[in-house]
Amino acid sequence: MPQFVTITDPADPRVAAYRDIKERDLVGREGRFIAEGETVLRAFVRDAPGRVESLLIDPKRRDKLSEVFDGLPGETPVYLVEQAVLDALAGFHLHRGVLAVGRKPDAIPAADLLAGLPERAVVVALFGIANHDNLGGIFRNAAAFGADAVLLDADCCDPFYRKAIRVSVGATLSVPTGWIGRDEDAVDLLRGAGFTPLALTPSAERTLAELKPPARAAALLGAEGPGLSADVIARAEGIGIPMAGGFDSLNVATTSGIVLHHLRFGGR
Repeated sequence: MPQFVTITDPADPRVAAYRDIKERDLVGREGRFIAEGETVLRAFVRDAPGRVESLLIDPKRRDKLSEVFDGLPGETPVYLVEQAVLDALAGFHLHRGVLAVGRKPDAIPAADLLAGLPERAVVVALFGIANHDNLGGIFRNAAAFGADAVLLDADCCDPFYRKAIRVSVGATLSVPTGWIGRDEDAVDLLRGAGFTPLALTPSAERTLAELKPPARAAALLGAEGPGLSADVIARAEGIGIPMAGGFDSLNVATTSGIVLHHLRFGGR
């Protein structure tokens, strides 16, 4: 059973990890992260209970979260903090009233993750996605459509940033994630693991609807604006999504949902 501890002073050292959340978001937490909101907390405890260090909740929410507490490792501290104290501690009004501190998993090299995937697999490879909303949205789609992994290059933002976790509805905590090193060639890496790299680009002659999903497919997505580099597009298979009204591109998270749905269900 978790250990319930009432906190009445925002300066209490036992809850120091929750202090000044926005400022700490900017400087990092040395291998830890903050998960925010009831939905995210449920996903966190369901998918990675061993990485939960502590919870901090408004006591009014205690009864609603009883089954969540049952999934926690024994003696995990659950700090009960009234809203006014919680706001003073966090440094802003936290209307969700639910926070958790977790430990980040060890970073997995993309090559190691790819090597362990099944014969039929779908992955998403991201290049320079620096917007946490977009990153979180992509992870949410990856979870929804059963992607086997998300791969991040060295210019992507942190999937364990609080906003990315929240937008993903906790999916960044559960979808297998691999990191592509700055000195690694992502296209060669994917081809070497038997994946067909599919570069999403408005300049492609082939449309997504024309694509028969390969057994091992990798959807390559770049940041909004610059997109994928010309080198990556030239060495992958270009795929486009036709649009009406003169539009030539979609939000990258929206694109990921359309592509993943096709790769998972388009060949049926």
